[in-house]
Amino acid sequence: MTEANPNPKAKSRQSDESPEPLSLDEAADLATRVVENVEQVIVGHRDPTEHIVTAILARGHLLLDDVPGVGKTMLARSLARSIDCAFTRVQFTPDLLPTDVTGVNVFDERTREFEFRPGPVFGNVVLADEINRAPPKTQSALLEAMEEAQVTVDGETYELDQPFTVIATQNDVEADRTYDLPIAEVDRFMKRLSLGYPSPEDESEVLRRVTGRHPIESLDPVATGEEVRRARETVANVTAEEAVREYVTRLANYTRDHAELGVSPRGSIALLRAGQARAVLDGRDYVVPDDVQAEAEAVLGHRVRTGGDLGGRSGPELIASALESVPVK
Repeated sequence: MTEANPNPKAKSRQSDESPEPLSLDEAADLATRVVENVEQVIVGHRDPTEHIVTAILARGHLLLDDVPGVGKTMLARSLARSIDCAFTRVQFTPDLLPTDVTGVNVFDERTREFEFRPGPVFGNVVLADEINRAPPKTQSALLEAMEEAQVTVDGETYELDQPFTVIATQNDVEADRTYDLPIAEVDRFMKRLSLGYPSPEDESEVLRRVTGRHPIESLDPVATGEEVRRARETVANVTAEEAVREYVTRLANYTRDHAELGVSPRGSIALLRAGQARAVLDGRDYVVPDDVQAEAEAVLGHRVRTGGDLGGRSGPELIASALESVPVK
């Protein structure tokens, strides 16, 4: 693993060109390698692992929401170790400041000038651990980075290196000691996932693996950051026919007709991109409705608010209803 870039460039001076896409087979193989590598550490969570990999290939961010101790942070760390790129971590606490995330200008007495010192957001895979323990002002420090892959400090804008993905963890067990994520921030997460408790067989396997050294200590990268960038280009080139695009639109409109707050256009875009990544994972260069359906709950569920339930707990149920009710034409 490498360190985050210590000297980020101002936006006006950075001009990265799009990399050459991987072939479809190479991109599918990369995704499978990463999933299988993570499974050396994480037991019994193939589906969430695939969801994380497809989100990264679709240029998205992840929110892992579950009770403490089920492996959210370990899953994020295993994913980051599987890709040879800059991994940074922010432990969110009530006293964390926005500049602790983005970075700050510091006066250098030797040069008599201000020097920008980047924060941990300047990484390729950024783990925002226990994100809901920090107040909304600090959480909002991620908004620009997640949406535009850039950070603005004191009027100067800095581009973030690619690939860039935020993986955040949170739990709502201690509601009196945590803060609700702003809706604008929740909407910037491509997917919201839960792991749940393992089966007795899987938990027994976990105990076997952690006897002695933890398996994450010997986990080696199986992909480079440049390969991920090229795989993202492969995903972006996957064909989505008009019929599939219209299906995504109908699903989004169903939520708007049946919820207090429905899926935003950003959510529709996220679902289509996730469907493109799912197609690549399955070795196809075109999206089919099954790809959309496989991604719909993880991508759309957290964006929906029904009735007075501000936590959106009925969101996944509404998405399930949409998938049953909206026809595939």
